[in-house]
Amino acid sequence: MLRSFLLCSLSILYLTTSSSPVSSQSLAGELQHSIATLRLGPSNYGRVQLGLFMANRDGSDERPFLSEVNNDYSPAWSTDDKWIVFTSERSGGAELYRMHPDGSNLEQLTDHPAYDDQADFSPDGSHLVFVTSRYDGTTDLAILRLATGATRQLTSGEGGDFRPAWSPDGEWIAFSSDRGNGLPFSYGRWEANHRVDVYLIRPDGSDLRKLTESNGFCGSPAWSADSSQVLTYCMSGDETLHVRRAQIAGGDTALKLIDIATGAETSLPERNGAMIAPALFADGAYAHVRKDGTASRGVYYSDGTRGPIAAIRDVSWSSDGESVVYAKNLAATSVGYAAMWNPSDAFQLYFLSGLTPSVSPTGRYAAMTAGNQLMVMDTATGTRRLVFQSGQRFMLAPMWSADETSLIFSIGSFNAFFAGFDHLFLEPEDRIDGGARIAMINVDGSGYRELTPDSGNDAFPSWNPDASKFVYRTFDGTNFGLRLYDMDSGAITELTNGYDVFPLWSPRGDKIMFSRLIGENYDIYTIRPDGSDLKRLTTAEGNDSHQAWSPDGEYIVYAGSHQGFKDEASYSDAPQPYGEIYVMRHDGTELEQLTDNQWEEGTPIWLHGPLGQSIE
Repeated sequence: MLRSFLLCSLSILYLTTSSSPVSSQSLAGELQHSIATLRLGPSNYGRVQLGLFMANRDGSDERPFLSEVNNDYSPAWSTDDKWIVFTSERSGGAELYRMHPDGSNLEQLTDHPAYDDQADFSPDGSHLVFVTSRYDGTTDLAILRLATGATRQLTSGEGGDFRPAWSPDGEWIAFSSDRGNGLPFSYGRWEANHRVDVYLIRPDGSDLRKLTESNGFCGSPAWSADSSQVLTYCMSGDETLHVRRAQIAGGDTALKLIDIATGAETSLPERNGAMIAPALFADGAYAHVRKDGTASRGVYYSDGTRGPIAAIRDVSWSSDGESVVYAKNLAATSVGYAAMWNPSDAFQLYFLSGLTPSVSPTGRYAAMTAGNQLMVMDTATGTRRLVFQSGQRFMLAPMWSADETSLIFSIGSFNAFFAGFDHLFLEPEDRIDGGARIAMINVDGSGYRELTPDSGNDAFPSWNPDASKFVYRTFDGTNFGLRLYDMDSGAITELTNGYDVFPLWSPRGDKIMFSRLIGENYDIYTIRPDGSDLKRLTTAEGNDSHQAWSPDGEYIVYAGSHQGFKDEASYSDAPQPYGEIYVMRHDGTELEQLTDNQWEEGTPIWLHGPLGQSIE
């Protein structure tokens, strides 16, 4: 799962249960259940928003399409130029809206707790085809009749369907899909690549056929005026890991024109850079968005001219090709915290801007790392102070002692996290990754010492409730798994020998939770500290990780990729744009999904004490 969040200050999403505070003998005082999770993606309260703009073909006369920015994206023009449909999170989740190009008659079209996005008009303007997770959790296509609001499911099956485009003659809907491809790891990494091909289907759901055999990725089909060809952008599956990031240099994508009758492919003249969001015009000219670089980002036309210059995500043209509407990244001013929409009646969500902290047992303090710095914050006042700064090594995952006087944490090179995606793991010994150790320090900055041997990669320590022992994961080239460290004797004992990460001792002291790699999936397990009673709690396809205990040990929150990708990986600007937050009981029962969007949610933690109560 993604760890690049450690590089910078990011946004946090708070969640509090609607029940009264609980008490626990292992924790001091009454604790209010709260959850915080990092979001890699735009939001109404974070560092980046998505806004819709209109401009002339060449990018001149740019103006906002909407009077307010509410995380708006995925615009599409109707064929008669009377409407623009788009996705907005202004009412909470991702819903479909339409509005006239002059800014009048804003109308909400969908109202469902699931994810709705990526709509396109039928040629006569009477229907929309769109992407939704409302049927089985993964993204399928649905048809919406605009006159009545009636919706019917168009596609189904394993995997996700994305970016539908209605043919001008009304006979076909082209779309991209990763159906049947699973979530395979990228070469030498743990992030999944995105294997996608272009498909065709009739609007009545018949005659589903696969149009491309890319063995990698081909997506965002765009129709020719005579409905005989589609234009798509293609790349290798592993290249999707590079192109999906927000800031990239270069890219290895290609534009291909495909005849739907024969499947014959024609490669269009190459242009440097990461090319996404292709479009075809009535005269045979074409356009695309270039994602890489800064000055080079924006719209390009086949005649060599340029359109709007910006970090553009989605784009659509009027029927004559002279006007363009597009979504682009905007800086957002953080509001500190704010209540957020949440489909669950049992929970209330909050969003807070800041670093993802490790909260002390009473909730009075929070510890956080930023590269080579370890800091402690007073949660009542927000005051931060530097506790420790290393030289060339980075720090991860601080954890508090029961008496709140000291911290343990990981310290090492951690190239896997801090060197982008360039550090590969091809052999077991590559997991040593420059080496890392478990260190300890008093919160006043004194008493720094390194505890575990300098022979492998030791990380993610977690104390038991009385801080007499801690558990951590280790990789030393041939041996993997979880280890227990005795604070009195310094003795180290083996707890597991699997490919295990992110161990966390329950506040009750009776279980240790961790994530284990089985094949190409991480799943969540628990085990007793004596090595007995190993239990697997999750089994769905994809990675389940980033887990955390509730303060009373009753619940587990984690990030999971059960739903897969909800859009082509190129568009979301997140290395893993499919993480959702789930809560379950400590035994794996009563599973509940808390988020449903295309952005990556990760590293959730339970909060309590002053930090949790300050948002009441």
